[in-house]
Amino acid sequence: MAPTLNDETLIQQALQGRQSAQAMLVKRYEKYVFTLSLRFVKNREDALEVAQDSFVRMFRYMADFRGDCKFTTWLYKIVYTTSLNHLRKQKPEILSLDDAERPIQVEDTGTADASAGLEQQDRNAALKQAIAKLSPDDSTIITLFYLYEQSLEEICQIMNLTLTNAKTKLCRARQRLRTVLDGGIGVEFEA
Repeated sequence: MAPTLNDETLIQQALQGRQSAQAMLVKRYEKYVFTLSLRFVKNREDALEVAQDSFVRMFRYMADFRGDCKFTTWLYKIVYTTSLNHLRKQKPEILSLDDAERPIQVEDTGTADASAGLEQQDRNAALKQAIAKLSPDDSTIITLFYLYEQSLEEICQIMNLTLTNAKTKLCRARQRLRTVLDGGIGVEFEA
């Protein structure tokens, strides 16, 4: 079995025009890029388009990657920018709270466990709905910090913010999320 090449080696080979290195980078990050795209544009077809555009931009600007941050942070910034550009071109989508993304599935592990599982699923669904109601900047910073566990420094690089600005935006996004959650989705959250 061939040894797995690290990102830096693949980047150097891709810059030299080796298509196998480019293919390995795409294969390594295709799920990551698609998942991020889907998180932003909330539509599978649009997410596929954004993911493809993100890879095109990744290869176009790969020579600009200096290695002063993680490659995934740099790639996340490309996906974020590409997603925002895509969203700006589209009309706003009206979301219905009646649409269920997927039905709730509960394993038969006992009534207490099932009840706790349903409550957690209700909380998760309510949180997703609340985040979807936020502005793109607010939902992005909340998602980056809490769901993708990016540091504030990484968020600054991704969103082109100063550290102070990122802290302020995160604080305000939390407040707006709390307002949306308190606005009657019907699920209680602990402070």
